Amino acid sequence: MFDLEKLKEQGKQIGFSHIALLDCSTVELRPEVRQMCEVNTCHMYGKNWTCPPGCGSLEECRKNVARYQYGLIVQTVGELEDELDGETMMETEALHREHFFAFEKVLREMFPKMLAMGTGCCTKCRQCTYPDAPCRFPGEAFSSMEAYGMLVTQVCQANNLDYYYGPNTISYTSCYLLC
Repeated sequence: MFDLEKLKEQGKQIGFSHIALLDCSTVELRPEVRQMCEVNTCHMYGKNWTCPPGCGSLEECRKNVARYQYGLIVQTVGELEDELDGETMMETEALHREHFFAFEKVLREMFPKMLAMGTGCCTKCRQCTYPDAPCRFPGEAFSSMEAYGMLVTQVCQANNLDYYYGPNTISYTSCYLLC
């Protein structure tokens, strides 16, 4: 196992608002979440190696997750002026991605085989090679928790981490499966 308190401290220094231990046995990969991807609201379905169907079937995702016992759930929470404060929502998302990439570098040195799952699709490359050529960075590319079929609220709840922090807040959640 790893030193959870040390990793939490490092994650907080990077800028995350909340960090919790993730017990991988609590992770449920749900077909209904994957079906939400098929609706293609984000316009990435079938266009990225880390989004469905490129990231693999739910069964393949289950096999990937089953290799890990523990991980970390990380969040960046923003305070909105009101519920329509899109500017702060986008700023908070950009901050979360910045934190996610910075912490990924730290963790990958300690856990080279970790499985990182961010928010939204992978953005390592400006243009994804899917489906015409293999992924350029298969060891660094990341799927979203939803692409794997995770209902983020359920994962947070099962691991004693809030997801909702009150009115006029927005939270972005990612995770790293470590060992």
